Amino acid sequence: MRKFLFAIAICAVPAASVWAQQAQPAQAALRALTYPTSAGNVKLTPVAHASLVIEAGGKVIYVDPAPPGNFAGLPPADLILVTDIHGDHMNAATITAVSKAGTQVFAPPAVVQTVTTASPVANGETKTWDRFTIEAVPAYNLTRGPQPGQLFHTKGRGNGYVLTFGGARFYFSGDTEAVPEMRALRNIDVAFVCMNLPYTMTAEEAADAVKAFKPKIVVPYHHRGTDLALFMKGLQGTGQDVRYLDWYPGS
Repeated sequence: MRKFLFAIAICAVPAASVWAQQAQPAQAALRALTYPTSAGNVKLTPVAHASLVIEAGGKVIYVDPAPPGNFAGLPPADLILVTDIHGDHMNAATITAVSKAGTQVFAPPAVVQTVTTASPVANGETKTWDRFTIEAVPAYNLTRGPQPGQLFHTKGRGNGYVLTFGGARFYFSGDTEAVPEMRALRNIDVAFVCMNLPYTMTAEEAADAVKAFKPKIVVPYHHRGTDLALFMKGLQGTGQDVRYLDWYPGS
């Protein structure tokens, strides 16, 4: 059973000596993050790693349905958002498995080359779908790559997304470093921010980016192998509301 890790208010931690024990707090029964908006609640449920399900306004939206997620028993998608071409974000078979008649897919043009049923959404574009607004935010590496002169994620290829519903704004970073476009975001209610090496950024870099754009709530995701205590330490004294979901059930 997937589980939800309770929120931790950074400003409430009394001393650095407790970072390690509070980085991975005791788990409780399965819960999703539910956020109220003027149009009703938005429910965000982790599946695994970078995959999640959003339920709002009678619609079901998937972000990056791909392995290693287990999607059995989950509701079919009305809309699917894909961020990048890598296998932990884009998987044509999984997209088919969670789709139904009429499911729409939005993805970067590089993804559309493989998932040909998807509608292309390039960096900086905005789409309106049902009662939702979807903004494509650039997601890319600044310095990290497989070898000198190459980057794991080139600028213009991948998208993060800002999803607006009922006046609330939800950001999903995709695979990225702390790029200027992320740091310039404003009025974000809930931010899902990646962190893992060597592909994206360190926990400290992610914390520094969060301090720049100041979401009301931040959720670390796509963080396998990352010491989340360092993320918390980087936000110490800011009062930032950090929520932890279990992205790696069974681990």
